[in-house]
Amino acid sequence: MKKLPEKTVERLSQYRRVLLKELENGKTHIFSHELANLLHITPVQVRRDIMLIGHTGTLRKGYEINELVKSIGEIIDCKTEQKVAIIGAGNLGKAIMGYLKGKRTKLTIKAVFDVNPDKVGRVISGIRCYHIDEMQEIIQKENISIAILTVPADQSVQVADDLIAAGVKGILNYTPTPINVQPHAYLEEYDMITSIEKVAFFAK
Repeated sequence: MKKLPEKTVERLSQYRRVLLKELENGKTHIFSHELANLLHITPVQVRRDIMLIGHTGTLRKGYEINELVKSIGEIIDCKTEQKVAIIGAGNLGKAIMGYLKGKRTKLTIKAVFDVNPDKVGRVISGIRCYHIDEMQEIIQKENISIAILTVPADQSVQVADDLIAAGVKGILNYTPTPINVQPHAYLEEYDMITSIEKVAFFAK
Protein backbone atom coordinates (compact mmCIF):
# COMPACT_ATOMS: atom_id res chain seq x y z
CA MET A 1 0.00 0.00 0.00
CA LYS A 2 1.31 3.43 -0.94
CA LYS A 3 2.00 5.53 2.18
CA LEU A 4 0.08 8.79 1.88
CA PRO A 5 -0.68 11.67 4.28
CA GLU A 6 -4.04 11.37 6.04
CA LYS A 7 -5.39 14.54 4.43
CA THR A 8 -4.45 13.28 0.97
CA VAL A 9 -6.35 10.04 1.53
CA GLU A 10 -9.32 12.10 2.71
CA ARG A 11 -9.24 14.25 -0.43
CA LEU A 12 -8.81 11.23 -2.72
CA SER A 13 -12.04 9.80 -1.30
CA GLN A 14 -13.75 13.14 -1.96
CA TYR A 15 -12.35 13.27 -5.50
CA ARG A 16 -13.74 9.84 -6.28
CA ARG A 17 -17.18 10.68 -4.94
CA VAL A 18 -17.32 13.85 -7.04
CA LEU A 19 -15.90 12.10 -10.11
CA LEU A 20 -18.51 9.34 -9.93
CA LYS A 21 -21.22 12.02 -9.86
CA GLU A 22 -19.65 13.67 -12.91
CA LEU A 23 -19.70 10.31 -14.72
CA GLU A 24 -23.39 9.98 -13.94
CA ASN A 25 -23.88 13.39 -15.56
CA GLY A 26 -22.22 12.15 -18.76
CA LYS A 27 -18.84 13.83 -18.32
CA THR A 28 -15.78 11.83 -19.44
CA HIS A 29 -12.86 14.20 -18.76
CA ILE A 30 -12.13 16.83 -16.14
CA PHE A 31 -9.44 19.47 -15.58
CA SER A 32 -7.77 20.02 -12.22
CA HIS A 33 -9.34 23.47 -11.86
CA GLU A 34 -12.83 22.00 -12.42
CA LEU A 35 -12.28 19.33 -9.77
CA ALA A 36 -10.83 21.96 -7.43
CA ASN A 37 -13.89 24.20 -7.86
CA LEU A 38 -16.23 21.34 -6.99
CA LEU A 39 -14.39 20.77 -3.70
CA HIS A 40 -13.44 24.38 -2.86
CA ILE A 41 -9.68 23.73 -2.92
CA THR A 42 -6.88 24.88 -5.22
CA PRO A 43 -5.96 23.28 -8.59
CA VAL A 44 -2.37 23.01 -7.32
CA GLN A 45 -3.57 20.81 -4.42
CA VAL A 46 -5.53 18.60 -6.81
CA ARG A 47 -2.54 18.13 -9.11
CA ARG A 48 -0.22 17.36 -6.17
CA ASP A 49 -2.58 14.73 -4.79
CA ILE A 50 -3.07 13.05 -8.14
CA MET A 51 0.65 13.09 -8.88
CA LEU A 52 1.22 11.31 -5.53
CA ILE A 53 -0.78 8.31 -6.80
CA GLY A 54 1.18 8.27 -10.06
CA HIS A 55 -1.69 9.40 -12.30
CA THR A 56 -1.39 12.01 -15.06
CA GLY A 57 -3.74 13.85 -17.35
CA THR A 58 -3.29 15.75 -20.61
CA LEU A 59 -3.12 19.48 -21.29
CA ARG A 60 -5.82 19.21 -23.92
CA LYS A 61 -8.45 17.12 -22.10
CA GLY A 62 -7.39 16.95 -18.48
CA TYR A 63 -7.98 13.72 -16.57
CA GLU A 64 -9.94 10.82 -18.04
CA ILE A 65 -12.50 10.32 -15.27
CA ASN A 66 -12.91 6.54 -15.48
CA GLU A 67 -9.16 6.01 -15.34
CA LEU A 68 -8.72 8.45 -12.46
CA VAL A 69 -11.47 6.73 -10.46
CA LYS A 70 -9.73 3.41 -11.10
CA SER A 71 -6.34 4.80 -10.02
CA ILE A 72 -7.80 6.21 -6.80
CA GLY A 73 -9.47 2.88 -6.04
CA GLU A 74 -6.22 0.97 -6.55
CA ILE A 75 -4.56 3.17 -3.93
CA ILE A 76 -7.16 3.69 -1.21
CA ASP A 77 -9.23 0.50 -1.44
CA CYS A 78 -8.21 -2.79 0.11
CA LYS A 79 -7.56 -5.59 -2.37
CA THR A 80 -9.98 -7.83 -0.49
CA GLU A 81 -13.28 -7.20 1.27
CA GLN A 82 -13.09 -5.28 4.55
CA LYS A 83 -15.79 -6.07 7.07
CA VAL A 84 -17.43 -3.43 9.24
CA ALA A 85 -19.37 -3.55 12.51
CA ILE A 86 -21.62 -0.79 13.83
CA ILE A 87 -21.77 -0.49 17.60
CA GLY A 88 -25.10 1.06 18.56
CA ALA A 89 -28.33 0.52 16.65
CA GLY A 90 -29.94 3.85 17.48
CA ASN A 91 -31.01 6.47 14.97
CA LEU A 92 -27.45 7.38 13.98
CA GLY A 93 -26.34 3.75 13.70
CA LYS A 94 -29.33 2.90 11.50
CA ALA A 95 -28.75 5.97 9.34
CA ILE A 96 -25.13 4.95 8.76
CA MET A 97 -26.20 1.41 7.89
CA GLY A 98 -28.64 2.73 5.32
CA TYR A 99 -26.14 5.15 3.86
CA LEU A 100 -23.25 2.68 3.51
CA LYS A 101 -25.31 -0.16 2.09
CA GLY A 102 -24.11 -0.84 -1.44
CA LYS A 103 -21.96 2.29 -1.64
CA ARG A 104 -18.58 0.50 -1.67
CA THR A 105 -18.16 -3.07 -2.87
CA LYS A 106 -15.02 -3.63 -0.76
CA LEU A 107 -16.67 -2.42 2.50
CA THR A 108 -19.36 -4.69 3.90
CA ILE A 109 -21.31 -4.20 7.12
CA LYS A 110 -21.41 -7.66 8.73
CA ALA A 111 -22.91 -6.97 12.16
CA VAL A 112 -24.51 -4.40 14.40
CA PHE A 113 -24.37 -4.57 18.21
CA ASP A 114 -26.71 -3.17 20.84
CA VAL A 115 -28.10 -3.91 24.32
CA ASN A 116 -31.75 -3.13 23.62
CA PRO A 117 -33.74 -6.41 23.79
CA ASP A 118 -36.16 -5.02 21.18
CA LYS A 119 -33.28 -4.85 18.69
CA VAL A 120 -31.04 -7.79 19.60
CA GLY A 121 -31.76 -10.83 17.43
CA ARG A 122 -33.52 -8.76 14.77
CA VAL A 123 -32.36 -7.93 11.26
CA ILE A 124 -32.02 -4.16 10.86
CA SER A 125 -31.55 -2.74 7.35
CA GLY A 126 -30.49 -6.20 6.24
CA ILE A 127 -27.89 -6.56 9.05
CA ARG A 128 -28.25 -8.91 12.02
CA CYS A 129 -28.17 -7.20 15.42
CA TYR A 130 -26.26 -9.01 18.18
CA HIS A 131 -26.01 -8.28 21.89
CA ILE A 132 -22.90 -6.30 22.71
CA ASP A 133 -21.75 -9.17 24.96
CA GLU A 134 -21.27 -11.22 21.76
CA MET A 135 -19.07 -8.55 20.19
CA GLN A 136 -15.67 -10.20 20.61
CA GLU A 137 -16.92 -13.60 19.43
CA ILE A 138 -18.65 -12.24 16.30
CA ILE A 139 -15.82 -9.85 15.38
CA GLN A 140 -13.30 -12.67 15.47
CA LYS A 141 -15.61 -15.16 13.75
CA GLU A 142 -16.45 -12.75 10.90
CA ASN A 143 -12.93 -11.28 10.73
CA ILE A 144 -14.27 -7.74 11.17
CA SER A 145 -11.52 -5.11 10.97
CA ILE A 146 -13.45 -1.81 11.13
CA ALA A 147 -15.92 -0.55 13.74
CA ILE A 148 -18.17 2.51 13.80
CA LEU A 149 -19.03 3.75 17.30
CA THR A 150 -22.45 5.31 17.86
CA VAL A 151 -22.88 4.31 21.51
CA PRO A 152 -23.69 6.65 24.44
CA ALA A 153 -20.69 8.83 25.28
CA ASP A 154 -20.07 7.25 28.69
CA GLN A 155 -19.63 3.81 27.08
CA SER A 156 -17.30 4.75 24.22
CA VAL A 157 -13.94 4.28 25.97
CA GLN A 158 -14.73 0.78 27.27
CA VAL A 159 -16.30 -0.31 23.99
CA ALA A 160 -13.29 0.96 22.04
CA ASP A 161 -10.93 -0.99 24.32
CA ASP A 162 -13.03 -4.12 23.81
CA LEU A 163 -13.00 -3.64 20.03
CA ILE A 164 -9.22 -3.34 19.87
CA ALA A 165 -8.87 -6.40 22.12
CA ALA A 166 -11.13 -8.30 19.71
CA GLY A 167 -8.83 -7.47 16.79
CA VAL A 168 -10.43 -4.41 15.19
CA LYS A 169 -7.81 -2.34 13.33
CA GLY A 170 -9.75 0.85 12.64
CA ILE A 171 -12.42 2.80 14.57
CA LEU A 172 -14.63 5.67 13.47
CA ASN A 173 -15.83 7.38 16.65
CA TYR A 174 -19.08 9.32 16.33
CA THR A 175 -19.40 9.89 20.09
CA PRO A 176 -18.40 13.22 21.70
CA THR A 177 -15.95 11.46 24.03
CA PRO A 178 -12.33 11.33 22.80
CA ILE A 179 -10.84 7.85 22.93
CA ASN A 180 -7.34 6.38 22.62
CA VAL A 181 -6.33 3.29 20.70
CA GLN A 182 -3.19 1.18 20.49
CA PRO A 183 -0.53 2.35 17.99
CA HIS A 184 -1.31 -0.54 15.61
CA ALA A 185 -4.92 0.66 15.18
CA TYR A 186 -6.24 3.71 13.34
CA LEU A 187 -8.73 6.13 14.91
CA GLU A 188 -10.89 8.74 13.22
CA GLU A 189 -13.10 10.92 15.42
CA TYR A 190 -16.03 12.99 14.27
CA ASP A 191 -17.33 15.49 16.80
CA MET A 192 -20.74 16.58 15.51
CA ILE A 193 -21.26 19.20 18.23
CA THR A 194 -17.95 20.93 17.46
CA SER A 195 -18.78 20.93 13.75
CA ILE A 196 -22.19 22.49 14.36
CA GLU A 197 -20.73 25.10 16.72
CA LYS A 198 -18.07 25.95 14.14
CA VAL A 199 -20.76 26.50 11.50
CA ALA A 200 -22.80 28.56 13.98
CA PHE A 201 -19.77 30.76 14.77
CA PHE A 202 -19.14 31.62 11.13
CA ALA A 203 -22.85 32.07 10.48
CA LYS A 204 -23.18 34.74 13.22
